[in-house]
Amino acid sequence: MSDVASADIAPQSAQTAQLDWCHIANELQSEGFAIIPSMLDSTACRQLIDLYPKDDAFRSRVVMARHGFGRGEYKYFAYPLPQVVQDLRTALYPSLCKIANRWNDAMRIDIHYPADLQVFLDRCHAAGQTRPTPLLLKYEADDFNCLHQDLYGETVFPLQIAILLSEPGRDFKGGEFVMTEQRPRMQSRAMVVPLQHGDGVIFPVRQRPVQGVKRTYRVNLRHGVSRVLSGNRHTLGIIFHDAQ
Repeated sequence: MSDVASADIAPQSAQTAQLDWCHIANELQSEGFAIIPSMLDSTACRQLIDLYPKDDAFRSRVVMARHGFGRGEYKYFAYPLPQVVQDLRTALYPSLCKIANRWNDAMRIDIHYPADLQVFLDRCHAAGQTRPTPLLLKYEADDFNCLHQDLYGETVFPLQIAILLSEPGRDFKGGEFVMTEQRPRMQSRAMVVPLQHGDGVIFPVRQRPVQGVKRTYRVNLRHGVSRVLSGNRHTLGIIFHDAQ
């Protein structure tokens, strides 16, 4: 295990166990996202930002402009993940799994997710998706992230998390986390998610159920980041399915 992967970043699993999952599920159902205030403290945020230049922590680097994704860059962590990332991924998955299974039932999707993250990752690996997907994103002035969905293969866990590591107004200006939602026979709804330093947002990877007059609909969503006006913005992304 590399020194970076075993870096002394305080585990957050105890904090996640105290979250109000009923409230989170209701927010996801009504708003399409749920904010978790102060998901990481300032020390953990700084330590994660400080990992970004250390290439041995990551498996690959993506420059967005080269692929038409926007402007800015991000790096996918290598296995083993930094302890705080592994702790969050493992601790959050079981509660998110319950929501995901209820969603699939409502949308009449015949896929159910196992309660244990490793069992789900074994399913990913059996499908040829073996590369870790948690990532750090870095934006500078004039950078942005186009609206997109983080799919990576046929096996997809339907919820993910982004945690803002930088402080708005101090470290950067602009750079809002944005989402769009396309309901059947309606124009897209745009949402700006107000995140503060250390806040996390749980949101759908691709779709969510919305109750209509006669039945439940599958509503498609995309997410991105508006243009950063000044400064530097870092984000931790936690995706639960691995990539091909």
